[in-house]
Amino acid sequence: MIYFLSDAHIGSRALGDRAAHEKHVCQCLLSLSSDATAVYLLGDWFDYWYEYVWRKPQEYSLTLATLRQLTGRGIPVHYFIGNHDIWTFGWLEEQTGVILHRRPEVMTIAGKQCLLAHGDGLIPSDMLLRYPKPVQKKIRRFMFLRWVFHNPVLQRLFALVPPALGDRLGYEWARRSRLKELAHPVGYKGEHEEELVLYAKEQEQKRHLDYYIFGHRHIELDLCLASDARVVILGDMFRQFTYAAMDNNGNLTLENYEEYKVQ
Repeated sequence: MIYFLSDAHIGSRALGDRAAHEKHVCQCLLSLSSDATAVYLLGDWFDYWYEYVWRKPQEYSLTLATLRQLTGRGIPVHYFIGNHDIWTFGWLEEQTGVILHRRPEVMTIAGKQCLLAHGDGLIPSDMLLRYPKPVQKKIRRFMFLRWVFHNPVLQRLFALVPPALGDRLGYEWARRSRLKELAHPVGYKGEHEEELVLYAKEQEQKRHLDYYIFGHRHIELDLCLASDARVVILGDMFRQFTYAAMDNNGNLTLENYEEYKVQ
């Protein structure tokens, strides 16, 4: 089986018992690894991750050990960065053996053509035209912030911030984002409003793919388009504990490991 998971947000300061949550995530990975031929982690596996030159992330030893265990057994683990774990500069791959992906990629998996991505920043080209100016401003602010986070020069300049302060800023930013989402979750917007669905439809006009598999939105979705392509949004691994499983024939289903109550 081939597994797709995303959005564990390990280490989130919005969780009361971070250690219990991390243990639950790792138990899920180990359970799935019993028959896994490949694992795809589609972003935001950590709630905040930054690799300082002189100090690496300190609190994820169980997760790092679990990833090493999977790759050590010959299971390819593909790690797509999200919008919370952008700042990896080689150490994560060296320590765990994961295969890092920094951008969306089309891959052939079990004979199916799949576009894999975290999902942040993927919007149709006419996105701004769909909304009034106040909403357009919010979208532009988000895209500018995303550019800042992905800019390699600014990423390295952040290393000049003392690690204790940098970590405090990073975890606090992530905590506020998580609390806001937990208080005001944005459910499925519908086929004609959901940005990732619209993005997939636009891509389908360029070439046909079998699957578009995303994280980011923290909703479960398995939608068949008119072209017979399927858009799959994985849910999350900090609240719903949902993931996708694909057999060797390319048949994909959404599954639930075990509900975890945010504490």
